[in-house]
Amino acid sequence: MNQDDALKQLSHMARERAFGRRVGSDRLIQAGLDALVAGVDSPSLAMLAGLLRSEEAEAPGLFDQVLKELGLIFRPPDDPRAAKWAMAYWVAEQIADGSLDPATGTHLIWTDIAYDLGFPEDLEPLVHCAHNLDGWNETWCVSVEELNREAIEAAKQLLSKRKAHEPEG
Repeated sequence: MNQDDALKQLSHMARERAFGRRVGSDRLIQAGLDALVAGVDSPSLAMLAGLLRSEEAEAPGLFDQVLKELGLIFRPPDDPRAAKWAMAYWVAEQIADGSLDPATGTHLIWTDIAYDLGFPEDLEPLVHCAHNLDGWNETWCVSVEELNREAIEAAKQLLSKRKAHEPEG
């Protein structure tokens, strides 16, 4: 892992936590260790990376301090609907770039985002993919790989709609 990968991992975990996903102390400590080994420099990073199992309760606070020192703090929008849309785009980005399994990502959009937003039309293709991937079995005339490709394409389509509606500048 290089410095860029380590910073990306820290940033990813910051977003996970900001969007209310549980990130265990063990993962926070491991991310700190990975970053330290990769050469990332932060005053609190060595303390995070060196926490013992009996000190895991300190990990969230130290992780937040590391994020602050590295300028990686992420805050979702205050408006709950806007925050859900921000999460949808973030999950779609991960599906599209291959860093998140399409079945896992579309399921997350279906159950944790689309439901709370009242199943908006723009998320319907991803919810449809989630249903197909969740119910797929060998008797279907389509492969799971094809369903995964459809989910990736649906994620890219959502992202292209977002970019088309964002103000320039």
